[in-house]
Amino acid sequence: MTVTWEELGWERLADGVGRCRLPGWDCTAGLVLGAGPALMVDAGSSLAEGARLRTEAQALAGRRVTHLALTHPHFDHVFGAAAFAGADLYAVAGAEAVLAHGREELRLDAIRNGLPSPEAEEATDTLPLPRHPVSGEWTLDLGDGRLALLAAVGPGHTSHDLAVLVPGDLPVVFCGDLVEESGDPQAGPDAVPSRWPAALDRLLALGGDRARYVPGHGAVVDAAFVRAQRDALAARFGVS
Repeated sequence: MTVTWEELGWERLADGVGRCRLPGWDCTAGLVLGAGPALMVDAGSSLAEGARLRTEAQALAGRRVTHLALTHPHFDHVFGAAAFAGADLYAVAGAEAVLAHGREELRLDAIRNGLPSPEAEEATDTLPLPRHPVSGEWTLDLGDGRLALLAAVGPGHTSHDLAVLVPGDLPVVFCGDLVEESGDPQAGPDAVPSRWPAALDRLLALGGDRARYVPGHGAVVDAAFVRAQRDALAARFGVS
């Protein structure tokens, strides 16, 4: 018998769709269940965190995770990816080059942000590369009428921002760090501020006014919150 979302401390967002907020950096990881396949959205900040997500996802699904989508190539969202061996790995086209050639910067960034050095090194050494680059949109059929739309809506927070839309009566959109609720959106050296507001326009067009928007950090928000954050970013960076 499978357990419930609530028993594992996950938040149920719709039928077969949920997320958890991981400790430390308050990162979101999402899970979308179909009749057979199971899609994880983001993998946590370490191999230990990825293993926890894999175990809990398998308990919820009653089967292993078959697909993993990475919303952007930052350590706190990708360093657990090696725990999902055998899963089809998706990211925006070009993210694989960042993960292949920017491993040392990812490792250093993780350590600067408080991840113990041995954990950062382990995750860096084992980090898999996406085999399914997403340009534009990619629809996954998870069975029994469950679809998940992977969309390259960036650049914005990074040059490789992926959103995941789960259609339904109340659509759910996993936003990655294009949207943050628990603090101001972070614009690091790989951000593209001039195009971030436009990325949020695409995100809103994707989900619509009735969707539940799941930020990379913080509580689930509505379209009005995303729209207000879009306007604040436009004012902050001096773009329309």
